[in-house]
Amino acid sequence: MTDADIIAETRRLEQEKRKLDQNMKRIANENKQLDNRIKENQEKLKMSCQLPHMVANVAEILDVEDEEEEGKEGSGFAIKKTEQQKKKKALVIKTTGRGTYYLPVLGLVEPEDLKPNELVAVNKESFVVYEKLPAEYDSRVKAMEIDERPAENYGDVGGLDKQLQELQEAIVLPMTHKEKF
Repeated sequence: MTDADIIAETRRLEQEKRKLDQNMKRIANENKQLDNRIKENQEKLKMSCQLPHMVANVAEILDVEDEEEEGKEGSGFAIKKTEQQKKKKALVIKTTGRGTYYLPVLGLVEPEDLKPNELVAVNKESFVVYEKLPAEYDSRVKAMEIDERPAENYGDVGGLDKQLQELQEAIVLPMTHKEKF
């Protein structure tokens, strides 16, 4: 190589280095912006998870076709719906307030982890699913469980003989004499 060739190659490499340095700065800046967005979204998620929750039952899990290509059919291009077309999952839940809701976006739980009739915690306002609850979590059942046997008996209650008799007839007798009821 001649001196002129070496100088030209050096200039080309320096120019390429400047382009790569600019590219690296741009990527570092984008990375910083994405990190900031991740932090903001994590904070928003943390705040929304602290909102009041509600218990709901999974009624149905639906396969919904992704409609990204909608509206392009009139453009003159023929669109073939293939097996590659993305399938999304949607959810139908029944809340403790007797409401039934369709959720096109599930939330923080993967659809593969959910089954019909399972309990989930949802946001009271947006119905976003936060977590899958264990089967024994149902607050209605929890409220009826007895942790320990009460020490009181019917003799401890005075002056309510008629009410005690009605209570025994309505609750105790159907449990002790099932065949009569």
